[in-house]
Order: sequence, then C-alpha cells, then structure tokens
Amino acid sequence: MIGLYGLMAYTVGQRTREIGIRVALGAEPRSIGRLVLRQGLGLTVAGLVVGLGAALAVAPLLASQLAGLEPIDPVSFVATAVALSGATLVAAILPARRATRVDPLLALRHE
Repeated sequence: MIGLYGLMAYTVGQRTREIGIRVALGAEPRSIGRLVLRQGLGLTVAGLVVGLGAALAVAPLLASQLAGLEPIDPVSFVATAVALSGATLVAAILPARRATRVDPLLALRHE
C-alpha cells in the first residue's frame, strides 16, 4: 500500500503540468480525480490478474505443505483480491485529491 501510494504520488507530481492544462481547459475536479483513481486501479487489476494466475499455477505444488487446507480456495482468493483493491483505493485517494487541487497557473509555471 505504501509503495502504491508512493508511485501514485510520484506520477501525479510528474503529471502536474498536464493536469494543470486539463484544469485550465475546463476539466472538472471530479474527472481529474477519476483519471488518477482509474490509473491506480488499472495497476491493481493488472497485478491481480498476474498474481492470481501465478497463485493458481503454483497452488498444486504447495498442496503438500498446506495441512488441512485446499490448495485452491476461492474464498481466500476473493478475500485477497478485495483487500488489495481496497488498499489500492485508499492509497490512491490522497494523490487523486491532490490532483484535483492543482492550480493551473502554478502548474504551467512549474517547469
């Protein structure tokens, strides 16, 4: 969660000029926030697809080490996906809020 927050904060910082131009051209803060949140959730979806695929591939190999548990437990996989998605949402909210407050004049002077 901390790593994703750092990545999102860095990305918003790098895109300050672009976000300032969007705001100057009339973009609403809601659309700017959605843009940042969509980017963070897109990274999460990609990570979940790769991670769940790898977990499903490796689970039968670990079956001997899981005492009393099924190697492929749908409840565990869904709970993990939901928890990671929630953590992503929390980690992306602060950078998204910062992006919605970009002053276009300062953003264009930034570089």
